[in-house]
Formats: sequence, structure tokens, C-alpha cells
Amino acid sequence: MPLTPVFLVETLKNSATNSLKENNLHTPVFYRLNNEKDAAALQQLLHQNTHIRVYNTLASQLKELVKSRTPSRTLTTAEIEAGIKHILNDTDADAYGVWVYYPWSSRLVHILDEAEFIELRTDRNRYKITLAERELLAKKKVGVIGLSVGQSVSLTLAMERTFGELRIADFDELEITNLNRLRSGVHNMGLKKTVMVAREIAEIDPFLKVTCFHEGITAENMDTFLLGNGKLDVLIDECDGVDIKINCRIAAKKHQIPVLMEASDRGTIDMERFDLEPNRPILHGYVEHLDISRVKELKTNEEKLPFILPIVGIETMSVRLKASAVEVGKTISTWPQLASAVTFGGGVTADICRRMLLDQLRQSGRYFLDLDELISDPVKPAPVLDDYAGITPLTQQQMAELAAQVTVPATATPVTGDEARQLVEAAALAPSAGNNQPWKWYFNKGSLLLFHEASRSASFADVDNMASYVALGTALENIALKAGAIGLKAGVQLFPLQHQPQNPVALVHFTREQQPADELVNYIATRYTNRNNGSGKTIDTAVFDAMQAAISKVPGAQLHVLHTTEQVAAMADIIGPSEKLRLFIPQGHYDLFARELRTTVEEAEATRDGLDMRTLSLTALEAIGLRVSRDYRALDLLDQWNLGSAMETMARKGVTSAAAVGVVTMPGFTGEDFINAGRAVERIWLTASRSGLSMQPMLAPLFHFARLNHHHGKGMADHIQRQFAALQANFRKLVNTQSEPVFMFRLFYGDEPLVKSLRLNLDDIYIQ
Repeated sequence: MPLTPVFLVETLKNSATNSLKENNLHTPVFYRLNNEKDAAALQQLLHQNTHIRVYNTLASQLKELVKSRTPSRTLTTAEIEAGIKHILNDTDADAYGVWVYYPWSSRLVHILDEAEFIELRTDRNRYKITLAERELLAKKKVGVIGLSVGQSVSLTLAMERTFGELRIADFDELEITNLNRLRSGVHNMGLKKTVMVAREIAEIDPFLKVTCFHEGITAENMDTFLLGNGKLDVLIDECDGVDIKINCRIAAKKHQIPVLMEASDRGTIDMERFDLEPNRPILHGYVEHLDISRVKELKTNEEKLPFILPIVGIETMSVRLKASAVEVGKTISTWPQLASAVTFGGGVTADICRRMLLDQLRQSGRYFLDLDELISDPVKPAPVLDDYAGITPLTQQQMAELAAQVTVPATATPVTGDEARQLVEAAALAPSAGNNQPWKWYFNKGSLLLFHEASRSASFADVDNMASYVALGTALENIALKAGAIGLKAGVQLFPLQHQPQNPVALVHFTREQQPADELVNYIATRYTNRNNGSGKTIDTAVFDAMQAAISKVPGAQLHVLHTTEQVAAMADIIGPSEKLRLFIPQGHYDLFARELRTTVEEAEATRDGLDMRTLSLTALEAIGLRVSRDYRALDLLDQWNLGSAMETMARKGVTSAAAVGVVTMPGFTGEDFINAGRAVERIWLTASRSGLSMQPMLAPLFHFARLNHHHGKGMADHIQRQFAALQANFRKLVNTQSEPVFMFRLFYGDEPLVKSLRLNLDDIYIQ
């Protein structure tokens, strides 16, 4: 590394020493030459500091002052000179007014003294601000916490002279990353933001009083900031710290100080009039559900986000901020802000603050000044995404008409209504994609008919009914197992009406036959989907052998098990991106968020189907990411930017924590293959339950591979098709089969989930 040139060494050393001395200077020095002490002090200053730059524009200021006092006509040069002479009143021009020295920049500026300076500087405010209002504002005290947006607010307040005292608090120093939105020069890097803002205000108006809290707001100085030298009239919160946001409001509410906040996203304005509504909840009640006593303990982003997002407003964030939120901690380090938004916010906040101080605005609430909405091109109508809205539920009459056409074998033994009910209860506990439970059972002539309720399962992922028929197969297997346990033998005839290939899907008839029950029946009621992470414990190969044996009699079904660390990691590299890509497909996104996901307990209990969000075992950060992902526009941006790796994380984490990944394949791609695959899946799952193992289906890759292979990728953008094609090539190398992959799952030892999926009431799926 080259050495620092000798000629710079001493300069840098002196510069560092001087910087330490001058870094906190922010108050200018006034010299009035009609005061002997001031005159002597200025003489000494100029003698000792020959590098001082002098700016003397008093003559032009006096000229403007004279003109401003006679606005009704244009004065002649002689009249202006006479007016100046009258103002000077025989005082030498160089001694008139005040000389202001800015020690941090070595500038000496000659200006009018306070009263005339204020008169002239605010002349162009009239009558937007009247003289009486100006005098009233000069008695007000305003506090600003946080000096990014706060800098813009503070400077605008200063330019309008909206306060008599401004208290500013920020512990931070100016860094280069602040310069994307904070107006300052590179020479100020390393300077305290409070000092920087105070200097800028002093350079605009040296007579304004600015009180700096260089250490920021703390529990120790909160009351001093709010109450010292008189209570604040308005508190403006522009800080980043969640604890300070909450605690400053608690204190402001206690002392009945109104709080104003502007968030640069969408021009969001919050007004909380604790002076007029002393019992008003802080932050409009958005954080009432949180334990705010814990706010000081929050350290990580994951801990802070549940507090930050209700404050920001997760549902009302701009599309770009939602997309950015997904990338925080991945490709960006923090929440983005733009100079245009910060500058805009500074002006808006200063305007609102002035009106509050003048008692011209008494409202509380949250408001939006969203330029993207106010000034934009015409919005195109949103595309209608529900391709399956026209599918109506099966009626009892439709099922009865079809049932009348089905011939039950003469050898079948009719079962009783009670037996049929027991059988359907077992079938109802079967798993289904998205817990959509796409079945209806019809008790007919002592047998059971299985109908596919397509209105519950039709989706982008259900290619040629693959997912729904697998679910119907799991239900059929449960019936067969339960039948054996109550002295019956089930016979299954698939698609009994050749002229009606969709429904009914199966006729299940019975004979009475005492036989040893398959012990797997004992695990029907205890089987569940587990979305927790695995413990890392390995699985004995005997378990895999038992699974192979369990499906040995299912026609065409094969189980492929990947259990080495390398294989599981490679499969995570397929499943993770697939989960992300499915959300980049408009219909796939719609299916998940509009039809499948149940985001509240009330919704889950009312519908008794779909994915109860509680069963996903999400961390706080993951739950927030899922909520942000509800807005397809945000995901579309991530797709365009080739980002969104965070949306792979949950699936990747789940797969890599598993001990194995299993894939069930079939020889063909037909309804019969899918149903048989479902029967195999249920037997594998029950075997896993018997062994104390947990399972979770991981189906996104297979559904989209099927659409790619059998429907030419219809509905998927070209770039998404290409990505799925590459993932499928990797999948084929791993699984090494030419058969059709129909079902995939991760297998692991793990904690039992606290919440399990609900099931539809029997009356909703069983007609007798």
C-alpha cells in the first residue's frame, strides 16, 4: 500500500485536531460595532484569523428594506437613497446592523439587526402568514426528534419562522448513506446531525433559537426535551427507533402535547392531538395489541417488525415499499427513502405544524398525500384472475341423478347408516392440497359414492385434477382401512359411469368379512401435517423399508427417498425457488391468498377449510412477509427485478431441517394414477405417524412441472417457464426416474404443531 505523501501528513494531523475543536460549534457570534467591546472583539478576530471571508451586502439589504415598506409604488433611485439615509440616521453603514461570524466556516456576514432582518426576511410570507400570526408563532416551541426527514422539516420551519424555539434531537452523525435524502455536503460527513441542522438554520436566520440534544432522546432527558424552558407546543416525531416512537408519545400524552409525524412513504401524515384528546390511544390504537413495556428490549429486526409495521401500516404501504420490505436483510440493509419524498414530507409537515400552532387545524388521524395516486396515468382495470369462478358446487339433485345410474355389484352387502357414517368420518380426516377437502360422499343402496367437489379444488395448481384426485385417493384409503376395522371389506370401482368420466369418481361397496385390521387404521385420527422445522435427527432405513412395504400392493406406485444431506440440500434448491415462482404467477398468487389462506382464527373457524395461518408455524418476520406478499403488485416488482429470494427461505429452511425427502411416482398421468398415488401417500403418511415421524407435502415443483409438461406451461410467463424447466432438469437428475412424479414430501422428527387444520362438518360433505 502506498504511503501517505509527506506533504499531507501534517495537514491531515492539523485538520483532525481542528475538527475535534470545531465539530460541535453551531452558534454564530454577533458583533455590533456601536458596542465598544464587540468592536474590539471583531478587530481581534480579524487580526488573528486572516483567512476569514467577509460578506457585506448590507447596502442591498437596506435597499430592499426601503422598497418593502412602500409596496404601493415603484420608488425612484433618489427616494430609495433618501429612505436608506433615514434608516441609517447618521450611523456609518459599516457600523449599522450586526456582523455575524460563523466560526465553522470562517465567514463573517454583515446583515440587518434582528427586528429589521425578520421584517425583511419574512416580507414575502404576507399574507399567507399575517404579522399577527408571525408574532404568535415567534412564541411557540417545537421539538423535532430524528433529523433525516426531520432536517427537511426543521429547515422549512426555520425558513417560515414557525417557532420561537426549536429543540432538535438525534444521536447520529452524518454518513454517506444519508446523502441520498438529506441535503448536505460531503464535507459534513462525521458531523453530528444536530450540529449540521443547527448550523444550516443559523446560516438562514442567526436570530432563531435552536436547542440541540446531541445524545438524542433518552429516558433521562425526555422530560427536559418536552418541558425544559417551557412545554413544547408541538412534538414532531421523525425518528427511526421504535422505543423512542412509542415512549415519546407516552410522555407527550401525559403532558398533553400534540404529536405530528410524516412517513415519507405515500406522504403518510399522523396527527395525534393529545392536547385536545388526552385519553386518545397512542398511534391511533395501532399498537394496542402489543406489549409496549417490552419495547426497550427489542434488538433484532425480527423483534422490532411487529411494532414497526402497525406503525407504518402494512396494508397501506406503497407497492414499492412492500416489495422492498421483503428484501430488507437480503439485498438491502434497511428501509429505502428518497430525497423527493423527504423534501415533500418536510414541506407538508411544516405546513401542518404551522396550522396546528395557529389553531387552524384540530384533527387527529392518519392521512395520505400519495403523489402516485394523485398524479398518475389512467389506471388499467385489474385483470379478473379467478378462472374457476364459474364452477358451481354439486347439488344433492345432481348427485342423486348420477347415483341412480350406478350399478352396485350384486355381491355387495349393504352397510348400515351408522357404519356409513363411521366410514365417512374416517375419510374426512384425509389430507388434501391446501386443506380444500374436495370430496362429497353420497350414501346410496348401502354403498358409498365419492364425488369430486371441483368448486373446492379447482385451481392453477390442480393440473388435470392431479392434486384433488390424490386427495380423493387418500380419503378412499382411509375408508378401506376403517372398513377393515369394523368387519367390512371395501371394494373400490373408479369412475363407474363411463359416459360421465368426472363424477362420481368412485363407487365403494362392501362385503362383510372378518379379517385382521391393518394397524395403520389406528393412526388416521392422529395423522397431521407438520410445518415445523425438523430436529435434524436421522431416520433409520427400516422406516423407509416399512413405507415401501406399505405401498407394495398399490398398482404402479413407487416411493423414491432422498436422505443424504447433499440430496436433501439439492432438493431444497428446487423446492425453495418453486415456492417463490408460484407466487409470481397471477392465478397462483390469487389461489393462495384469495381462496386458500385463512389469516384469522375467526375465518379459519368459520370456513373449517383452507390453510389456517397458525398452522404454518411462522416466525414473526415470516408472518409479516406473508402479509406483505398478499399484494401481487409488490411480488410482480420483485419478479421484474429478479429478486425475492426471501420468499424461498421458509421452504428452504423446512426442507434442509428434514431428514429425508420422499417422492411418489406413477407410471402414467391419468385420474386413476392420481387416485392410486393418493392411496399410496396415505399409507406412507400413516406409516410415518406410526414411527413418530412428521410429514409435510412440498408440492409446488410437481404441480408446475405437470403444467409445463402437459399444458405447455399455459398461464406461466416465458421466463417463469424457463426457470421451472431448469428446476425440473435438476429434479430429474436427483430422482432419476422417467415415471410421473405425483406427490413429494419432507420427512422428519419434530415438535407436534400447536394448531392443526380443521375439517368441514360432516353434514357439508355427506349426503344420506
